[in-house]
Amino acid sequence: MKVLASLRSAAPAPAVTAGLVTVLVGVTSSAAVVFSAARAAGADASELASWMFALGLGLGVTSIGLSLRYRTPIVTAWSTPGAALLATGLVGVPMSQAVGAFLLSSLLILVSGVTGWFARVMDALPVPLTAALLAGVLLQFGTDLFTAMHGRFAVAFPMFAAYLLARRLLPRYAVLAALAVGVAATTVTGGWHTAGLRLSAPAPVFTTPDLDWRVLLSVGIPLYVVTMTGQNLPGVAVLRNSGYDVPVSPLLGWTGAVNAVLAPFGAFGLNLAAITAAICTGEQAHPDRSRRYLAAVWAGVFYLCVAALGGTIGALLTAMPRELVLGIAGIGLLGTIGSSLHTALGDERHREAAVVTFLATASGMTLLGIGSAFWGLLAGVCTLLAARLPVPGRRPGAPGPAPERTAVADEAGGSPSPGGPTGDGAPGSSVPAGSTGA
Repeated sequence: MKVLASLRSAAPAPAVTAGLVTVLVGVTSSAAVVFSAARAAGADASELASWMFALGLGLGVTSIGLSLRYRTPIVTAWSTPGAALLATGLVGVPMSQAVGAFLLSSLLILVSGVTGWFARVMDALPVPLTAALLAGVLLQFGTDLFTAMHGRFAVAFPMFAAYLLARRLLPRYAVLAALAVGVAATTVTGGWHTAGLRLSAPAPVFTTPDLDWRVLLSVGIPLYVVTMTGQNLPGVAVLRNSGYDVPVSPLLGWTGAVNAVLAPFGAFGLNLAAITAAICTGEQAHPDRSRRYLAAVWAGVFYLCVAALGGTIGALLTAMPRELVLGIAGIGLLGTIGSSLHTALGDERHREAAVVTFLATASGMTLLGIGSAFWGLLAGVCTLLAARLPVPGRRPGAPGPAPERTAVADEAGGSPSPGGPTGDGAPGSSVPAGSTGA
């Protein structure tokens, strides 16, 4: 009985399910991009398997180690925007020079963690802006759940219906129930692409780095920039928005160090997860916040399984029907999207800046090769600073002109709230004093 109780304590079903869904979503959503990046560098079948081995090992070690160290659901992932960059940037580049670029990027991330500059930037950001950033990053995954219904209603709708029913009867197993129904539905209706599957263990391939300055400038530096802005930035936002105030610098330092060790084997970019981390930080991972780190630990265990079977696991996960991946991702992130929007819009002093951050991030815009997460946050910060600019002719701290009464306020027989997007933080604000700093 004691053994059974210990097993249940170490492997609660919601945490194990959240860890499995994390790996399913993380790998299936971008494995094809990773394969494209490896192919662009001229990787053969053995090197492709080595890439999956190195990435799976790095993600498993860092997710398990950091989560146990800080008792926080810290999930790591490979850099999806980085892989997209490599898919075009490595065309015609020898593998040795590509590995040199991986090594430079990982060392720059390590330096960012050691110096602590990135942590200082995150500490200065108000919580509503980081919450809006997270909501904008996750929005597409939420809408994809219903887009999948348009494509294959017979798969996505039963998953959603199973989730709603389980939320009422067995809330701790709601996501697991949706996944089981989705697997059954896709098996019945077809859609699995298993023709090229074969069982094989990876043989790590070591490639000596060649530090060619042209590749370092054209690939290594951009890889570092997109990894920091497109992955680590929203990754920290996920943790902060979920109430986990862990030190950022050691997380960056360890991911950069592990990445540097595994770079010669094909680990192009290890970083804090954003979208998949949100699966492990929400209530669906465990009702007790202090125990949700187990979901990240189990995600690490499943990533080690990816490493153990190398290309076979990657091929299996990419064989999953797209609608199954979209559906389970959207269902697993519903709670996180809702809580992020609540936090982002709850404080009237930052509401307008949070809305700008959310919309710009959700737009998916890309400028100068940098994704919308960075530009959305920058737009929100600019909105916040503009709202605080002094008005000519008004004493600092003096109240502005009274807001015009609206038809809604007149009909309600009341007056608009004194706080607003550009207000001074009236007592009516829904966020306690001091809670707006990350």
